[in-house]
Amino acid sequence: MSWTWPVSPKESEIQFFDLSHPWGHGVPAWPYFEDVKIERLHGMAKSRVLTQKITTVMHSGTHIDAPGHVIEGTPLLHEIPLHNFFGTGVVLDIPKGKWEVVTAEDLEEASKKTPVRAGDIVLVNTGWHHKYADSAEYYAYSPGFYKEAGEWFAAKGVKAVGTDTQALDHPLATAIGPHGPSEATGGLLPWACREYEEETGRKVLDDFPEWEPCHRAILSKGIYGFENVGGDIDAVTGKRVTFAAFPWRWVGGDGCIVRLVAMIDPTGEYRLENGQA
Repeated sequence: MSWTWPVSPKESEIQFFDLSHPWGHGVPAWPYFEDVKIERLHGMAKSRVLTQKITTVMHSGTHIDAPGHVIEGTPLLHEIPLHNFFGTGVVLDIPKGKWEVVTAEDLEEASKKTPVRAGDIVLVNTGWHHKYADSAEYYAYSPGFYKEAGEWFAAKGVKAVGTDTQALDHPLATAIGPHGPSEATGGLLPWACREYEEETGRKVLDDFPEWEPCHRAILSKGIYGFENVGGDIDAVTGKRVTFAAFPWRWVGGDGCIVRLVAMIDPTGEYRLENGQA
């Protein structure tokens, strides 16, 4: 069955780019999260109504981290102004490989080609979204931000930060390494920590002594984050676009699965400047 969706002539000129990974059964999950459960409560054959029940954490697939996810006393989802989920911004091109760090210098260099402005939504394309899977490679070997990157974003005064990797921090600066709830056990994935130390000749805690410092640097300033960005991100990398991604109106919510969308309007009819129509 094929559908023809109604669209106005002006809207047909806008280019939409879905920057979200597909979500559903078998969606990749961070190492200590349970699998998403989707149950069919009603089916067409019996009731002619399809109804499904979903059990999931909201930090699943492409999703938002509210500041209150990590920093006590900072805004939760219902406390973030709606306009913060919509506006102009850029996608920076910073290719990175296994365990590499996205540095403040990398961000500064990339922003010379695609300038970052105060109030922007800023995404970073490391290329790692191509590896998105329920795999050790995607979660344990990911590149990522560390403290200096978070401080760079905060100093720029952006309103949101996103990455095409497993988290807003390098994996070895999360509980995957010997931090936070996994500190006493040597890391959520101790084999990955051992591998890193054997491969580099350095201790994980020598290179990543702080737990989620990029999260803390940005979320403490009210800058929310997108994790596991993907989809059509390559098509808008190096460009200034309009972004939209509205989470649920969840009172007290710490994060939310979202459909992150970038838009380009060649006609100028809907073009935004600094988030204003």
